[in-house]
Amino acid sequence: MLSILCLSEVGMAFSLSERQVLGIHGLLPPKVETQDLQAMRFQNNLKKMTDPLQKYIYLMGIQERNERLFYRVLMEDIEELMPIVYTPTVGLACTHYGHIFRRPKGLFISILDKGHIRSILDNWPETNVSAVVVTDGERILGLGDLGVYGMGIPVGKLCLYTACAGIRPEKCLPVVIDVGTNNETLLKDPLYMGLYQERDRSQAYDDLIDEFMEAVVEKYGQDTLIQFEDFGNHNAFRFLRKYREKYCTFNDDIQGTAAVALAGLLAAQRAIGKPITEHRVLFLGAGEAALGIANLIVMAMIEKGMTQAEAREKIWLYDKDGLLVKGRSQETDSNQEAFVHDSPGTVQTFLDAVNTLKPTAIIGVSGAGRLFTHDVIKTMGTLNERPVIFALSNPTNKAECTAEDAYTLTDGRCLFASGSPFGPVTLNDGRVYTPGQGNNAYIFPGVALAVVLSGVRHISDTVFLEATLAEQLTDKELKEGRLYPPLSNIREVSLQMAVKVVEFVYANGMAFRYPEPMDKEGFVRATVWDTEYDSFEPDTYDWPGQNPLKIE
Repeated sequence: MLSILCLSEVGMAFSLSERQVLGIHGLLPPKVETQDLQAMRFQNNLKKMTDPLQKYIYLMGIQERNERLFYRVLMEDIEELMPIVYTPTVGLACTHYGHIFRRPKGLFISILDKGHIRSILDNWPETNVSAVVVTDGERILGLGDLGVYGMGIPVGKLCLYTACAGIRPEKCLPVVIDVGTNNETLLKDPLYMGLYQERDRSQAYDDLIDEFMEAVVEKYGQDTLIQFEDFGNHNAFRFLRKYREKYCTFNDDIQGTAAVALAGLLAAQRAIGKPITEHRVLFLGAGEAALGIANLIVMAMIEKGMTQAEAREKIWLYDKDGLLVKGRSQETDSNQEAFVHDSPGTVQTFLDAVNTLKPTAIIGVSGAGRLFTHDVIKTMGTLNERPVIFALSNPTNKAECTAEDAYTLTDGRCLFASGSPFGPVTLNDGRVYTPGQGNNAYIFPGVALAVVLSGVRHISDTVFLEATLAEQLTDKELKEGRLYPPLSNIREVSLQMAVKVVEFVYANGMAFRYPEPMDKEGFVRATVWDTEYDSFEPDTYDWPGQNPLKIE
């Protein structure tokens, strides 16, 4: 069995001596291949495929069989392949999870396992886990409740921990917590792989999450990073409040999205010379992503000298029930109260809100599709010389507008970013704009690497305020329309961010790993995992001066 398992580690790159030592000689064709040749075959096969889901299945198969080859190819063509292993294709893969299932990845914990989570963690083969990404599948991207099918999200996120920041894959643990699903389609699907029950919203659910958090730190240590991913709005905020001072945890939908959106606004500041304190921001959507971004913008404005009240007056939220104002008939969530304002007048549509409030920036995080209509975009272009338009909802078909609409309807004057990728846009006069992708992958891998390396036990919002990208953009890239560095540079972007965050947490007394490294950049870069194959040959040597005993 060991020999068969070895075959998938390196494949035909095993040397002749390795094949003989491992007992796999004859189980492979006689040719010894380099990793370069294996990567070329892998890439050629990918180029023959046109269906994104088929590419996803093929990529995940390679990850199962040859992890180092998978990450090499992913890193070499990250701009092309990130949309396959991450948004938007990962959303499609999640919806079809039970139909394309090959091998289980990650840890599956159900509410029926309550009281036994530690023993389930003990079944995981790796004992030195540093980072956990966990979901309960209730709000997968903009697709809603996918239950146990949500496992594709932690798996995809942790792929980017390794590809973007060089965190060793064996130190990463994807987890889905199955408490049922309210998705009737899944509950009627014979191929669904989770519990056939509606979501448990009783105290047992909270007790299960408590037990999970305690079991993780008991097994792996207090400084184990636990990233919450795609929990429902009502649970995301309360778990963040509940656990942030007790565990090393963050919520990427709230804090990661906030950091990448703020980074885009700060890049826009460079492009148009308008400080963030002079922006008026209108959100389409008022859930966890909107509130996370809004709160971080407020923090950034306070850093520039505004009071909290003044900063909050600059932020307006519009949800499915309209503008968040005092006295509206729909109940307001307690998390939204800081951004509930006096009514500015009659506002019945989002276009009315734009005309009335005259925002300099609109940020879409509603997951409701093309609600930045042509009229909305044209109005933003009339109100502002350089309107900021961020359509951040995922996947692509949930984006509030397309890059083409944004650039065309503003005659190329807008500063545009999206959550999922759009291709370059060419205007009638030949000008070409490359839209920025406000992808959380610019933030969470670098932050995670810094947190893991420095032994941070509690992650403050100030860490995400520090995780900016604007200084990594060149003037040329800004002129091209980019608000984020090219994805092809994301490994370097992540490492530079990790260095910056490591410096920040040590300077502010948040780090618990000592002695403190003097050369923090060298410290970060020395830990990066590489994709070269390890040697499987044993260390053989002779003892000096030891001759066989001669018997006369």
